[in-house]
Parts: sequence; structure tokens; C-alpha cells
Amino acid sequence: MRIHGIMATAAAAALSLAASADLAHAQSAATFDAIKARGTINCGVNTGLAGFAAPDSQGVWRGLDVDLCRAVAAAMFGDASKVRYVPTTAQQRFTALQSGEVDMLSRNTTWTLSRDTSLGLDFVGVNFYDGQGFMVKRALGVNSAKELNGATVCVQPGTTTELNLTDWFRANNMRFTPVVIERLEEVNAAFFAGRCDALTTDVSGLASVRASQGPRAEEYVILPEVISKEPLGPVVRHGDNRWADLVRWAHFAMIEAEELGLTSANIDQHMNSTNPAIQRFVGATGGLGEMLGVDNRWAYNIVKQVGNYGESFDRNVKPLGIQRGINDLWTKGGLMYSPPIR
Repeated sequence: MRIHGIMATAAAAALSLAASADLAHAQSAATFDAIKARGTINCGVNTGLAGFAAPDSQGVWRGLDVDLCRAVAAAMFGDASKVRYVPTTAQQRFTALQSGEVDMLSRNTTWTLSRDTSLGLDFVGVNFYDGQGFMVKRALGVNSAKELNGATVCVQPGTTTELNLTDWFRANNMRFTPVVIERLEEVNAAFFAGRCDALTTDVSGLASVRASQGPRAEEYVILPEVISKEPLGPVVRHGDNRWADLVRWAHFAMIEAEELGLTSANIDQHMNSTNPAIQRFVGATGGLGEMLGVDNRWAYNIVKQVGNYGESFDRNVKPLGIQRGINDLWTKGGLMYSPPIR
């Protein structure tokens, strides 16, 4: 009887685990299925940061982060245009994702332990490695951030930037007065109007803001110190595993394409390639799209319609005067690396 009892208990436990697995799978598929049925992706982006996410003169959203939204749409729908861009401020962005207003964030958002664990969210990759810096007017005559003791500094609230600023000044036994303004456009305007001595944010953001000044850009200098690590990447809700998989591998596909030498201009020429890695990538073999719940030409669609990571970088970020550096491929000394797509 004892043996039968143990067997019955084990069987019940197995059934319970199976039921839990089925429930988890159903929950993880809910977002994916809802987006598929809706026919568009609601992508949370910056309110306007040139090079990363900003509407052009025709109202068309462009930028490195925008291209990631487009890549996910190309993978899911075979059409990179199936995106609704939702501008979010630094303080609004996480609430917008938690509430379901957006399906993902592609909004120069730093991956940190606390954000990854306490907000009910998951980071699924890094599409730009950055670091925080300072920009000042050249006329101020400052050549180092160590010369900013007693300065007023413009900064956005609800950001890692604000926390890093306080930590760095404290660690260097320096004083500062923060000028805290929520909206990106307003904090930038405050700096250019002379309300603060320095502007601090990610170095890429500083380059973007400086570039927006056109002929006056030379009047501003980005100081040499980089005071933090800012791995920026896409974010989804915790538990949306199936959806997270698609966002993650859409990002990796752009990196892998660059490594394989596949571009939007030449990928059609490689459709009959004998290279096994390229055959899998374009969907000729492997059935990898089926594993993601999309067409097997998902990665082909990304590259054909959006381009590889290098194309996106050169189109959007390089014009700001930012070189690849650590955002180059791992084969060229950078940090961009895709797990095997196989």
C-alpha cells in the first residue's frame, strides 16, 4: 500500500507540474498572441533623441532603437512598418510597459539589477553600450569633469543618470547643485539657455543633443570622463517568454547578419548560398522560424527591410560623430556578439 501511495503522490506531483508548465506556457504566449492578432507592435521609444528615436521632417520615426522595433515587426509580420511608436519620458517608460500600453521598450534604457528584478520586467539584450558623461559650453574653459566642483548640473529624474551623478560627485568629494527637469526637450533647453553649467546623460545622448545645435555645435564640448557603465537595450514584461524570445533573437539576427556579411543590398544574392550558417539564417534549412512562432524567413525579412546592425549604426549613430568602438563586432574588438542562430 505504501508503494501505491508513493506512486500516486508522484503521479499527482507530475500532473501538477505539467499543469503548471501548461499555465506558464499559456501566460508566456499571451502577449505574443495578442500582438499577432492586433497586427502591430506598440513600441515605447524616446520622445525625441536623434540617432536613436526621433521623427524626421516628414514625421517618420528613425534611429537605432526605432530600427530594433522595425526588426521585431519584420520578424513577426514580415513587414517592418507594422509598428506604432509610443513616445515615453524617462519616468513614464516603465509604467507604460507594466500597464500594457506598450509591448516593449526600445528606448535607450540601462540594464541594471534592480530594474531587472523589482519592476516585473526583463531585459533581453544590449543594442548599445554606453557610459555617462558631461557636456559644457566651450567658453566655460573646463577641460575635465574634475573641474566641476560647485557646478550646477542639468539632469533628468528617474534615471540611472541622476543616481550616478550623485555617486560620482560624492566619491570625488565634490559639490554640485542639480537642476532636475523631467522632459528631455526641456532639460536640454535649460542647458542651452544657461540655467546650468553642465548637462549630464549618456555620452551618445550628449552627442545627439550637441548635433542638434547645427553650426553652434562647436560651442559645446563633451568632457573626457565616462563615469558609468550604461548597457542600453530592449525591455519586455517578466513572464512574456515567447515574446521575449522574438525580441531577443531579432536583435541577435541583426548582429549575426553583419558577421556573416549579409546586408539589405546583397542578401538576395545569398539565398542559394552553400554556407550552412547562411542557409539557416535565410530560412532555407533548420526551421528556426517555426521555433519562434514566425515564418522561417524571419531573419531574411529583418535584413532585407531594416539591414544588419552595422547598417543601422552607420545610418543613425555615426552621423552624430560617434564611432563604433565597443559597439563593433566581437571579431573586430567590440562587444557585439550573437549566440549561434542554429
